Amino acid sequence: MSFTKTTEQSSHYDHLEQMPIADLLSNINKEDKTVPLAVEKALPQIEALVAQVVEKMRLGGRLFYIGAGTSGRLGIVDASECPPTFGVPFDLVNGIIAGGDKAIRRAVENAEDNTQQAWIDLQEHNIGGNDVVIGIAASGTTPYVIGGLEKCNENNILTGCITCNEGSPIALTAKFPVVVVVGPEFVTGSSRMKAGTAQKLVLNMISTATMIQLGKVKGNKMVDMQLSNDKLVDRGVKMIMSEIPVDYQKASELLKEYGSVRKAVDNYNSK
Repeated sequence: MSFTKTTEQSSHYDHLEQMPIADLLSNINKEDKTVPLAVEKALPQIEALVAQVVEKMRLGGRLFYIGAGTSGRLGIVDASECPPTFGVPFDLVNGIIAGGDKAIRRAVENAEDNTQQAWIDLQEHNIGGNDVVIGIAASGTTPYVIGGLEKCNENNILTGCITCNEGSPIALTAKFPVVVVVGPEFVTGSSRMKAGTAQKLVLNMISTATMIQLGKVKGNKMVDMQLSNDKLVDRGVKMIMSEIPVDYQKASELLKEYGSVRKAVDNYNSK
């Protein structure tokens, strides 16, 4: 299949090694500014995918990200931040990377070329009909991701993707594709740059909008966040103070007693 892989096209800049640091930074920044505008064009696609994720989660389903290299790592970052931010179980949003957990820190040779492994990895989580699998691949051609999505489609598991090349195999495979065309990278082919930034922005949108829709945010606050360090405990105390008429000490006592901002406020108001 022939399509234009814009992420691999030659950079708009040349002789990078001759540029002063200030010019390097300015030009990278100039390219980065185009990313949110590219994401904006994909908002209808993102909305359609989020609606599906919310619907499936309300039925008891989970969300899985699958990817290789930078794409896989970005999925893991987003998944790992959901429990502390929104107080959800650790297996509600899952990031799976080609090559396994050791590939998070160091590339595993040829891991992304295995078309069967993603489905094997997903089966270890007892993947089912209420789950959603989102493949992440800037190029849109990663065999690990495409193979996983194809098997999900065969087994009636809803699929989405995040890619940066229009008409790519992954975009044609996923039932709900998100395509953010960011164009050539500052360093030719270095898709950890604009493409990676675009993927992170879309992942932020998917998980955050989903959790808000599921009631994990009240007003604009993370009322179900895990109180895992002093900073978050202090934030939780101040959230309570903003919701009910108590001082810092009383709010601290309530937070310690009930273990979450939501429960502290709800129990206070119910008395």
